[in-house]
Amino acid sequence: MKMQAMLNGRNVEAEIAPDMMLLDFVRSQGMKSVKRGCDTGNCGLCTVWVDDKPVLSCSTPALRVKGKKITTIEGVADEAEAFSSFLAAEGADQCGFCSPGLIMNVLALRKENPHPSMDEIDEYLSGNLCRCTGYQSQRRALAKYFGIVEERK
Repeated sequence: MKMQAMLNGRNVEAEIAPDMMLLDFVRSQGMKSVKRGCDTGNCGLCTVWVDDKPVLSCSTPALRVKGKKITTIEGVADEAEAFSSFLAAEGADQCGFCSPGLIMNVLALRKENPHPSMDEIDEYLSGNLCRCTGYQSQRRALAKYFGIVEERK
């Protein structure tokens, strides 16, 4: 079947199998930042934006987003790099495997809610799994990125 979409600002067309997942489609178009983690929509590694909203590409059929705007981290490189410096400063980018999905969700949160509380951040990012950091360094990076002063407990 023919798949057409706007991927990171460029029109792409390809013949794909009817059961191809969005993850496989974007990777076939050279977007290698999109990672396969669980294939069940539970880890957040495969997060991309469809029409500026985060979706889990491992559980989204590619044809469901036909004709829509798809954005991967390659399409928001400057914004991603700016946030990445906060991760690096807090030691929250240890292996980096989960970083693209996390960053896509953080940037989406910033668009939806530029001044979230830490509770709102935790809720929004609850589906992003990381096996390296223990999340505290990520939370510190997010607090600094959003300008939140956390009270010590």
